[in-house]
Amino acid sequence: MRVGVLTGGGDCPGLNAVIRGIVRKGVQEYGYDFTGFRDGWRGPLEGDFVRLDIPAVRGILPRGGTILGSSRTNPLKAENGIRRIKENLAKCEVDALIAIGGEDTLGVAARLTDEYGVPVVGVPKTIDNDLSATDYTFGFDTAVGIATEAIDRLHTTAESHMRVLVCEVMGRHAGWIALHSGLAGGANVILIPEQRFDVDQVCAWVTSRFKASYAPIVVVAEGAMPKDGDMVLKDGSLDSFGHVRLSGVGEWLSKEIERRTGKEARTTVLGHVQRGGTPSAFDRWLATRFGLHAIEAVRDGDFGKMVALQGTDIVRVPIAEATARLKTVDPRLYAEVGVFFG
Repeated sequence: MRVGVLTGGGDCPGLNAVIRGIVRKGVQEYGYDFTGFRDGWRGPLEGDFVRLDIPAVRGILPRGGTILGSSRTNPLKAENGIRRIKENLAKCEVDALIAIGGEDTLGVAARLTDEYGVPVVGVPKTIDNDLSATDYTFGFDTAVGIATEAIDRLHTTAESHMRVLVCEVMGRHAGWIALHSGLAGGANVILIPEQRFDVDQVCAWVTSRFKASYAPIVVVAEGAMPKDGDMVLKDGSLDSFGHVRLSGVGEWLSKEIERRTGKEARTTVLGHVQRGGTPSAFDRWLATRFGLHAIEAVRDGDFGKMVALQGTDIVRVPIAEATARLKTVDPRLYAEVGVFFG
């Protein structure tokens, strides 16, 4: 049996650990052959692939990014995309496909299986931790650790100059990174996409912090929106899945804080720093387990399923169910941390 593997969407710490787990178990226990498709869905769409074996995956466990490359290619929008994928899978003699990705990559995987009969198993990947049906996605823990360290460093420079520092983190529709890193880093204000914020209230929290002789740290997710405004966009361009480019709310907010309070405010945008570098121990552990269980699902012929973490167990859930809705921050959870605002 020959199994195809691809990594789609934004890169993420732990992707290589998944690939390694799949190949090691697939070769050693089942005698499978493996084909890695380059750059997400572009690989099977264009027939761009590389052979994977145990020597190919040695030493990749601690490496960030993905040895297969990634992209935001949407084959459903390409001319004859589905037919081309099926033809290229047949040419490569691929009997099943493991798709490692987030909402968009797995959304394509669900349609390929349910509507076109392509045998696919999904592995959930996103630093945003916003895929339902799984308690955690790998990459999230690393991103939170990076953001927390950045916030720790911002505290010292903020207090040295007694200025407001706004830290913008990733999070298009879900504020998990902002919530976890903001709480862990001792931020005075945390703003998430799930709760529109009042700029006057933010300024009141900032002023209160200064009265206590401390410099405020504001953590804001890139998708957070003010009550009387819209999402701040980097530009108006769309990717192949129809997503706009975010980033800019941090800079906009710092200007508003400075204008309304008279206090100097600066912005730090973490951006792709959150995606890069060595995965944390937890992400290596989780990603490896996902890989081992994904190849088991292939062996069992259990296609159209995604491996997921529920408690400490790895289970299988329908890909379509896992991508039907996003996992967002519960208002009650957000309310818990409000005691630290201001």
